[in-house]
Amino acid sequence: MADMTREAILEWLRAPQAEALFERARAKRVCTKGRGVFLRGLIELSSICSRDCLYCGMRKSNPRVVRYAMDDETILACARLAERLHFGTVVLQAGECAALWSRERVAELIRRIKGETGQRVTLSLGERSEADTEAWRAAGADRYLLRFETSDRALFARIHPGASESGEHPRMVQLRRMKAQGYEVGSGIMLGLPGQRLESVADDLLMFRDLALDMVGLGPYLVHPDTPLGVDAMQSEVPVSVDFTCRCYALARLLLPEANIPSTTALSTLDPVRGRIAGLSSGANVFMPNLTPAELRAGYQIYPGKICVAAPEADSLAALQRTFAQLGLEQVVG
Repeated sequence: MADMTREAILEWLRAPQAEALFERARAKRVCTKGRGVFLRGLIELSSICSRDCLYCGMRKSNPRVVRYAMDDETILACARLAERLHFGTVVLQAGECAALWSRERVAELIRRIKGETGQRVTLSLGERSEADTEAWRAAGADRYLLRFETSDRALFARIHPGASESGEHPRMVQLRRMKAQGYEVGSGIMLGLPGQRLESVADDLLMFRDLALDMVGLGPYLVHPDTPLGVDAMQSEVPVSVDFTCRCYALARLLLPEANIPSTTALSTLDPVRGRIAGLSSGANVFMPNLTPAELRAGYQIYPGKICVAAPEADSLAALQRTFAQLGLEQVVG
């Protein structure tokens, strides 16, 4: 929207209270997306990762992670569950490991899921080559999620060993390329990273609009104690709070009125009582219930204490539908 300038965004991020912003975002969501909430089944394929990102509990240098990798038949069983629950979409997410999730294997999974269940397929497999994403699009993949995490190149380089502080952001390159390939494209950021500034969050939000994203994912940075960033003494200007995260949901809704915005698991983990209601009350319109087999979920630990592991009822369809009813919303398929 024209009035969502950098200065206006910063004013809302710094304002003593933001209920007027939330009201405006709720009205915009109803106007553009209606009162429906999309449920999309999250399948966490593997906790094996070749990256060493400093914030992530699944980083390859962490010896305390319980590593696992799902076989194709288990993945198909999860997709069939999504079909029975009338979700409409499955999200295939994994630690970044091209050797495990090869171009050919993922393409065959996409074909089988779409052919056997009719589910739309969203991929979240990290930074991949143009040939990989082209092959997956040809196989029928509908969406791709790749968080750029921060548009601040110095901060991005600090949390991603080997990344450069100069040149075009590598994830922006892939996001634009996938948009051209015909994907619906999603991206997002973490809020409260050590060294993060309010100004860079405002730039991130404007970048969502510049990328014309179809889906926006925002979540608080939750510290994992077994990571270098988890013991970093550097402070952040950006609060790790439900209120601040929801301000960013609301601003994202106003910047991209037609986008799908999930109320993230990280928000519900930060506040199991108020998190999901706060997310939906500030412009979000998507939930991604975890369909990963219960015995594997604890291994997928980007951050500790995930609510779908600690309190599985909070991730259940019945619990979500009770929340929707409280807010005058309903589940829709998509």
